[in-house]
This record gives sequence, structure tokens and C-alpha cells, in this order.
Amino acid sequence: LESESDLIANMANVSSMIHQTFGFWWTGFYRVLGEQLVLGPFQGPLACSRIRYGKGVCGTAWAEGRTVVVPDVDLFPGHIACSSASRSEIVVPVYKKDTIIAVLDIDSAEKDTFDQTDKEWLERIVGLL
Repeated sequence: LESESDLIANMANVSSMIHQTFGFWWTGFYRVLGEQLVLGPFQGPLACSRIRYGKGVCGTAWAEGRTVVVPDVDLFPGHIACSSASRSEIVVPVYKKDTIIAVLDIDSAEKDTFDQTDKEWLERIVGLL
């Protein structure tokens, strides 16, 4: 990442690296544009194009400014089901200085996939962007 200054290129390679390494159902970024998250670089099946502030897991992570780990998406109030195959999810805010500019969203086809270790290392990874 350090040899590339373009954020979109780095997001594309990070999503590919994570997706290929761990085989998650969906791995990608949503970028903050105004009061919405807009689909960015990703790996996996078709995705929702826009998510409103505070809505779903991605919008909640953005609104609350924290990583959100969801062991079972069916139990998350207001979960946006872009795919019924998604069973668990982690969403990590991407900061530029003190402002969230994007979120990294990873979905698994299995429940209880993500834990504190994933949270820690994914936060470190997005910190490199």
C-alpha cells in the first residue's frame, strides 16, 4: 500500500487480499458521499449500491464511529439483507484524520465468524489506507 497513493486502488487491493486469503462471502468498501455510503471496490456477489447514515450494520458503524461485529445478522435490528447468504458480519470505519471516509464491510456465510482478533487486525489494516 505504501507505494500507491490512490485510495480506490488501495481499497481494491485490500478487499481482494482479504477476500482471497480468507474466502469470505463478501468483502469490500462503502465510501462516504454526503449522507450516504456508496458502494466502492469489493469482491463477491452483487451488492447494495447505497446505504443511508445509521441504517444497517454499515450505517451503524459509520454513525457510531466504531467497529461493529455481528455474530448473527438475523438478530441485528435493521439489518440490510443485500444477500440472504450472509450470516455474520464485521464493519470497520476508515478514518482520514478524525473523519470517517469509508467503511470496510465483510460478510461471512457462517454465523459467529468474527471476533476481537479480527476487529483488532482489520482496524490496523484500514489504518494503513
